[in-house]
Order: sequence, then C-alpha cells, then structure tokens
Amino acid sequence: MNIMLKTLSFYLLAVIAIPGIVASEGCSVKVKEEIKVSDSKQSAGADTALAVIDTSKTLEHATFAMGCFWHSEEMFLEIKGVKEALPGYSGGTKENPTYDEVGEGNTGYAESVDVTFDPSIISYQQLLEIFFTEHDPTTPNFSYPDEGPQYRSMVFYRTPVQKQQAEAYIAKLNGLHTYPKPIVTEVAPFTKFYRAEDYHLRYFRKHPDQPYIAHVTKGEIEKFRKDFASLLK
Repeated sequence: MNIMLKTLSFYLLAVIAIPGIVASEGCSVKVKEEIKVSDSKQSAGADTALAVIDTSKTLEHATFAMGCFWHSEEMFLEIKGVKEALPGYSGGTKENPTYDEVGEGNTGYAESVDVTFDPSIISYQQLLEIFFTEHDPTTPNFSYPDEGPQYRSMVFYRTPVQKQQAEAYIAKLNGLHTYPKPIVTEVAPFTKFYRAEDYHLRYFRKHPDQPYIAHVTKGEIEKFRKDFASLLK
C-alpha cells in the first residue's frame, strides 16, 4: 500500500471513531479515576531524561511528537530494530514537567516519544515514513481527537542529517500533494526529553479496556500494523 492510500485510510479512521466516547475519555482527560493520584503527581524528573540516553555507537535516537503518546509508544515498540520507545515530553523549558502541567497546554511541551533504534535494521528515513503516515501532520495543535499545543506534530532532530532528511521528506510529501492541506509539522532541534510518569509506560498494553484505548488507540494500532506489516517484529 503506498503512502497516499495509507493516508486516506487514516482520515477514514478519524471519521468513523465514536465521538461521544472520544470527547469524554480522551488522552487529554485526567486519568486519576483509574490511576492512583499519587502516581499521577509523580514528576518526570531529570534523572529519567538521562535514562534514555544511550552511549552505544551502534544505536541512534529519534524523537517525535504526533499526538497522544500512548499511541506513538506502542507503534514504535513494534518495529524491527527499535530497542526502546518511551513516552514523555519535549519542546518546553520547565524542569521536570508533569502530565497535569503539560496538559494545561501552556508549558511549550508536546507529548512525545523517544525512540532508540539500530540503524542497521531500521533507518531514520523509514521512521519518518511511519511517523508521517500514522498521524495527520496538517492540523496545527490538534491530533484527533486531542486538541492543544501539547498535541502538535513535531520532529526533534538530533543531528544535521536528521534535520535534512525531515525537511526533504516534508517537501516531497507536499510536492506530491499527499495530504489535502500543507504539512504543519515543526522541525526543531532536540534539547531535552523528560520521560513520562511510570503509569504511562506501556499504557496500551496494560489498559486495553480503557475507553480511549479501546475506541481510539486500538484502531490506530491496527491500521499501523496493516500499513507496515513487513516492518513488525
């Protein structure tokens, strides 16, 4: 399936989602009723930012923001060559941001995923293709069904090569008119990544019956698995 068909199927998925459940149980809604309040107050501290830095010369990092990180974490975890994918926060300046603070939409942070990958198995270019196929990069401060700057589309480049590849791919997609509107994805230098609170880790796998997971994320992951079946572990 080419990227145009994959993209069209993304729009169909957004249209058929259940609006009532989406509105009341979105990723942006506090999950304190299901998770201990003490856990939701846990700060994603600087030590967790350092925890995702890999010193191996054979592994590289890619950091993306594409809406709810419950979706992006699971998606990248399933790809061959990906050694780790962690949900967290990038793009802001405040030290140790929390989920509640980021959710207010005024910290500058975006829900993000930090991907540790083996470039001999999966390339950065392939990760970019997955990133742009599996969310709508044309809607500023919105990733269906979540709204706010914390859900904006971003590529945080770590090297000049990553920057060049991201910008070139965006230009290619725009030139091909892959989407009905121009891509608004921000390409910005990586500064810091704060891993999200522990209760967010592997959320898709731990909470399959949570309404947002069941009615939004599950469909997104099923689509991804069909789109990139050859790249799954």
